[in-house]
Amino acid sequence: MLDHVLGDVSRSRGPTDNLLPPLIGGGKVFWACKRGFDIGVSLLLMLVLIPVAGVLIILNPFLNSGPLFYVQERMGRNCVPFRAIKFRSMMHVGEILRGHEDPIEIERITPLGRFMRKCRIDELPQIINVLKGEMSLIGPRPDYYEHAKVFLASVPGYAERHVIRPGISGLAQIEVGYTQGCEATRKKVAADLRYIRNAGFRMETWLVWKTLVTVLGFKGA
Repeated sequence: MLDHVLGDVSRSRGPTDNLLPPLIGGGKVFWACKRGFDIGVSLLLMLVLIPVAGVLIILNPFLNSGPLFYVQERMGRNCVPFRAIKFRSMMHVGEILRGHEDPIEIERITPLGRFMRKCRIDELPQIINVLKGEMSLIGPRPDYYEHAKVFLASVPGYAERHVIRPGISGLAQIEVGYTQGCEATRKKVAADLRYIRNAGFRMETWLVWKTLVTVLGFKGA
């Protein structure tokens, strides 16, 4: 049953391929400008990513021993999996054991990782995903793929939040924050669908501003 749902969704066309479905706000001009903004800002952020990666290569052996990057399979647009790239902020483990209802493993966050999460530096490598077209700067936050399959089968509206590219930041991150489990995911989905329905230049500008305030104010989780 779940494989059938995933297959149907993944075969659907994206929101900007032809005419935008009624569910999605904005318009063709907005979505074209949004993609252009994503590419332009991500290219500029590459000038930040490279020196930050250089500094972390030096600090990692002392404060965050293990691989520099953390790559995780997540559910993307049209429910298709992709590999999200982040700077690793937790102690390295070979296998993910946390279930979809389990809380984040705070005890695994390293001292350097705690700093990176506060200023969202750990998210910076995802601009590579943005440039590849797998993500946007603003949009529904992508979940770990195995957890997402559970939410897809149990949370109403979860599939619909994947009609656009997932984002590094978004309305759910600003309003709801970090979520765990099906009940909290329902609140996240409600915010994501509200963003999709009301997408436009005004909403996008506000979310970019709120994200900057979070980053510059060291208010990350």
